[in-house]
Amino acid sequence: MNIPNEGSMNVPFFRPSISETAIAEVTECLRSGWLTTGPRVKQFEFEFAKFIGAKHAVAVNSCTAALHLAVEAMQLKAGQGVLVPTMTFAATAEIVLYQGGIPILVDCDPATLNMDFEDAANKLEAARSGTLQGSPIEVVGIIPVHVGGLMLDVDHIDAFAKKHTLWVVEDAAHALPSAYRSGADQAWRMCGENTAAVTCYSFYANKTMTTGEGGMAVTSDPHLADRMRQMSLHGLSHDAWKRFQGNSQWDYQIVAPGYKYNLTDLAAAIGLHQLQRVEAMRQERENIAEFFFQRFRNVAELELPPQLENRLHSWHLFPIRLCLDRLSIDRNEFIQCLRERGVGCSVHWRPLHLHPYYQETLQWQASDCPTATHVWNRLVSLPIFPGMTEPEQEHVVRVVTELCAKYSLRQPAAQTNPSGT
Repeated sequence: MNIPNEGSMNVPFFRPSISETAIAEVTECLRSGWLTTGPRVKQFEFEFAKFIGAKHAVAVNSCTAALHLAVEAMQLKAGQGVLVPTMTFAATAEIVLYQGGIPILVDCDPATLNMDFEDAANKLEAARSGTLQGSPIEVVGIIPVHVGGLMLDVDHIDAFAKKHTLWVVEDAAHALPSAYRSGADQAWRMCGENTAAVTCYSFYANKTMTTGEGGMAVTSDPHLADRMRQMSLHGLSHDAWKRFQGNSQWDYQIVAPGYKYNLTDLAAAIGLHQLQRVEAMRQERENIAEFFFQRFRNVAELELPPQLENRLHSWHLFPIRLCLDRLSIDRNEFIQCLRERGVGCSVHWRPLHLHPYYQETLQWQASDCPTATHVWNRLVSLPIFPGMTEPEQEHVVRVVTELCAKYSLRQPAAQTNPSGT
């Protein structure tokens, strides 16, 4: 393969893939005169629910908004606790705080980085008994996250929730389209296909499909759907956009103090066409992941992400783990070297219990989630996105492999050939 000069190669962490048909749809939306929540949002909701296999979908302006609406609809009250993984983005726990609730941070499974249910059971018991924070906490819910797009065992989540009388709101920001099945002879269940009371997705710019900014909440409960839809538009008595249609009633009533979380038709115009390509884009990412697995399999300084049977992985992320005991540099230095050589990357994530707010205000300590505390210093998320060219993939592999060889603590004779031959 003809590889461009390394000096001219700069691989971003992510590059959105927007089709010409989506651009044309946005143009048509602009010409229509209807820019905010309108007919395209309604069509997007219908098509998305159909794709997932859910009965109802509520389009909003972020996954954070979807999660907030979900826990509000589940009637989360001040002082109540919710189990939240520490390995997640800020939003998963923040929306509990929005309601005055208490996020109870749960450690991660060392293999998948998803929620550790043994630790969840221990934290739940400690919270309810009063040994976690000095007084008993009424724990009412759990918000699992499918890290990187690798789904948890949703049957296990359901059994855990029923055993402990918890509602389940699913943070599926990474998990579109991901799927799970209990065995090889079972049908696939897409994330959101009755896998939780409410499942919430992100359409942020770097997600598996995008509307620029945006999100969606899906549910099979019409009452939850109605509540989320109402609260997404200031708690109005009916859809605001209908007020401006010729045959609709102009009046409205405020029935609850809601929020301004609605999605625009401009965003939905992009989303409609992204949704049509979402599985094809997943397959592109899967192919890139397989290329990385093949080329990195003999690099002893790296630990690759798990591949589980009975999972359809979205491959939103490709997180490697550095074997720091075999390297003379740390994770931050490794990232700096990647960036200097034109490889965009990120870290998912600094665990919540290691952020100043959770340590200073909520009294969480590094020892409370020891697995996450240990593993996050090894994590690096490599670029993986549809449209990533073969030269870009080759460049990522070459740079990562050469850095591992350069800073390896092994003898030179045992070095991996960076050419992959």
